[in-house]
Amino acid sequence: MRNICIGLFLFLGVVEVSAQKDSIYIEAKLSSDKKLLHVNQELVYYNNSKAALSTVKLLNWVAAYNKRGTSLVYRKLEDRNTDLHFAEKKELGKLLNLKIQDSDQEIPITSISEENIFLPLKKVLQPGEQVKLKLQYEIQLPDKKFTGYGTSDKNVALKYFFIVPDRFDPDNISKRDYHDIEESVSFNTYWKINFDLPVNYFIESNLQQFQMNSFKGYLDSDPEFLISQNEYPSIIINNDDIRTEIKFGYNLTPEEKQNLEFYLPLHLKFIKDRTGTVPQRIFISDKFRAKEDFFGNNDITFWKFRFQLFNDAQKTDLDYFGIVAKKVLEESIITDKQDDHWFKNGLKSYLEIQYLKKFYGDTKLLGSLPETKIFGIKPLKLFYASDVKLIERYGLTYQYIMSQNLDQKIDEKYTVLSNFNDMAISSFETGTLFNYSADKMGYENFDSLVQKFISKNTDKQVNPDDFIKELAEQDKRTAYLADFLQHKNRVNFKLKRFRKEGDSLHIKINKNTPANIPVKLQTESKDGDTKEYWVETEENEKTKTFSIPAENVNKITLNDDYIFPEANYRDNFLYAKGFFSNMRKIKLKFIKDIPNPEFNEIYISPRVRFSNTYDKFLIGFNFKNQSFFDQKFLYSFTPTYSTGTGKLTGSGAVNYSFLPAESIFRSITFGVSGSYFHYDYDLAYSKGSVYSNFNFRKNPRSTVSRSVGISYNYFERDLSPLMIANNDYDKYNLWSVGYGYNDSQSIHEKSLGINTQWMEDFHKVTAEGFYRWEFAPRQKLSVRLFAGYFIKNNTRNNTFNYGISRVSDYSFSYNLLGQSATGGILSQQYILADGGFKSFIPGTVNKWITSVNVDTSVWKIFHIYADAGVYDNKNQSAKFIWDSGVKVRVIPDFLEIYFPIQSSLGFEPGFKDYGKRIRYTLILNLSSIINAARRGWY
Repeated sequence: MRNICIGLFLFLGVVEVSAQKDSIYIEAKLSSDKKLLHVNQELVYYNNSKAALSTVKLLNWVAAYNKRGTSLVYRKLEDRNTDLHFAEKKELGKLLNLKIQDSDQEIPITSISEENIFLPLKKVLQPGEQVKLKLQYEIQLPDKKFTGYGTSDKNVALKYFFIVPDRFDPDNISKRDYHDIEESVSFNTYWKINFDLPVNYFIESNLQQFQMNSFKGYLDSDPEFLISQNEYPSIIINNDDIRTEIKFGYNLTPEEKQNLEFYLPLHLKFIKDRTGTVPQRIFISDKFRAKEDFFGNNDITFWKFRFQLFNDAQKTDLDYFGIVAKKVLEESIITDKQDDHWFKNGLKSYLEIQYLKKFYGDTKLLGSLPETKIFGIKPLKLFYASDVKLIERYGLTYQYIMSQNLDQKIDEKYTVLSNFNDMAISSFETGTLFNYSADKMGYENFDSLVQKFISKNTDKQVNPDDFIKELAEQDKRTAYLADFLQHKNRVNFKLKRFRKEGDSLHIKINKNTPANIPVKLQTESKDGDTKEYWVETEENEKTKTFSIPAENVNKITLNDDYIFPEANYRDNFLYAKGFFSNMRKIKLKFIKDIPNPEFNEIYISPRVRFSNTYDKFLIGFNFKNQSFFDQKFLYSFTPTYSTGTGKLTGSGAVNYSFLPAESIFRSITFGVSGSYFHYDYDLAYSKGSVYSNFNFRKNPRSTVSRSVGISYNYFERDLSPLMIANNDYDKYNLWSVGYGYNDSQSIHEKSLGINTQWMEDFHKVTAEGFYRWEFAPRQKLSVRLFAGYFIKNNTRNNTFNYGISRVSDYSFSYNLLGQSATGGILSQQYILADGGFKSFIPGTVNKWITSVNVDTSVWKIFHIYADAGVYDNKNQSAKFIWDSGVKVRVIPDFLEIYFPIQSSLGFEPGFKDYGKRIRYTLILNLSSIINAARRGWY
């Protein structure tokens, strides 16, 4: 009887569908434990290609959850998420069985564990013809924690689990794996689905529900379903010509729902006025809300304190405008997200920019936070960040990532984009370009073009390049966009100077691109009155002189408010009057800040830090030009007073970086530096360096980085009477060339360094390899290999020898607390370098050494370690040494304590001075903490 009902349901669905559109009819039963889904399915597939097909590709994307090594698992590891990699078998998703029939004849299937099933057809399918396939299969649903889809104690979220054809590959040739990037693959398809659910369960969907647990209709996106014991809220908008029901896959607070009932009609009207369409149904899942909400409007919490940037109504308004805008675009425009992600993302940001202009034009980036008082004052008012407008966030975000040369071209494949560039490039940069074009051609003209483009491509896959062409046809000054999207760009407009003649100002503008990109010029009077001009530039024209009335012009600006993705805004400002006429002003600041491009900023900040036991605390000031954004030219000078010696000390550095946009190098840096500190009581050293670093280009999503460094260092140091008597080195030069490879990925972290160093008395070559394997959640095994060899060694003492358990910091680069300490707790500081032994094995190495250092997790913060090695000194036989012990990771990689147990020296806990044999690492490096925290973003 059940099979008869299923057949009747599928048959009734067939007669409803017109030709040339795929149709999918499903009977699905969810098991009582919500872990199994039994599916009977009928698929009517049309050959929409121009060639005859002998196979049909079906997407079996639940297989992405089935094993390690899939594209999904790898992408999660890139995001520093190891949950799926370490998942238990019962948490994984997979296809348990599959039976497919073509005209009542079963089709053989080679594997159900692959994400792409290439199905041989009984009969060749000609263009325009259809084939009807019957499928029976059972799905083991994955745990929902991996992607937001699957089963959990609270509910079941279904998306991308049913077996479907790939509409973006009509030729059925290319594999398409699941990456959890919210791409649509079943556009313009008719669906009819009936669910058999456990008792007391409800279901919501983006499909139209026509009876209990049954849904049908056309979708230009993939269907999604939420099954739970709760009925989630919905809001019906019935205003003017908008009839839309918005369903939510999560609960709303009464205040949130009240705010949404006010804002959603405004959102939909605003969006429809610019796109020409809104769907009748919108389903917002919890996952979609988290991905598309407004970045940067959350409250800031610190300890027990909570600082609010925006009130609850404003947060709801900002969040849901972007969410609803993206949903409307997803339902209205069909694009292949892999190649054309930037189109819908850019339009979403364009709509956001328009919305912010209208309703939040004067709102600050930090909201009301700068008005927060602490002890009666408003400290954030000292920051330029407190004056930055909310609408400037789009240009600033691009500036931030571009200044590190980690941006990517707009039309980069989506799966190659870093998480940060998904927002900064695909969304913000593209949206900025759309807004810039609309500002130039007129917003009504741009919106009309968008509406027409969407209307004529309803239910069709669109090529966004066609939109760019139509944009150029309507306004030829946007023709540069076609090429702009295909490259990492470093376009820069520069206000060179101005010349006053009579009542006119003749302004000279330089641009570094041959493209005919217009530029927006703005003048401002002392009273704050502004005038705007569009300056047209010709192709291959690098210099443009533009004349404007000189009356009351105090300041001249190009592309104010970051309205165009320029490489450098610092040369976009000139003053027309006063001492700084034709110049940029200098501004002193006391706290690191978002850069104000209008000024040459010098940051002066007090510095107090503990250096070592000789200098003790260093007190002074740092003078630098580095803001929160990287710059090509950087300087930093830090004169300090040493409380340990009562003398002046300090350091300074100047460097310049070349950041080629598209090259084998990400950055090429040349610099000089110098420092003066103490390395022993009453003994100072000075160090001068000239260096260059070549950082190779990296995929911002990749964890791999490679670099080559070259340096020359000159040292002078004071010597004690004993050192003079031993003919120690007071002056020496060091040359160094090294190559570094680092891969900081989850699970398998590895690095390799090769270095050669020389001076007149020695020449050494060193190699170091490191591997760390996370074999279980938060359980790791580390292996380090070290090898060092003296090509030449005619030194007068052991200063430049390899260390066994202690390093000889003759280059003053390890930040030792007790550089020359031979006893006490300062001498127990451990640095993983040279031999890397934790036990105090005496001696140094003047010929060659090899060692291996092993460390593995045991329980929570407790590890065990073992070191072994062989070394050879001149005129001596080679020696084998080893040690072992327990390591306690108090703060992993920053504060760790080593308790030696057994070594070449014997059973160390039995020694009377065992307390002096305990070692520790202490790394106080803020940049290391920041780099560790931002892994997975870029």
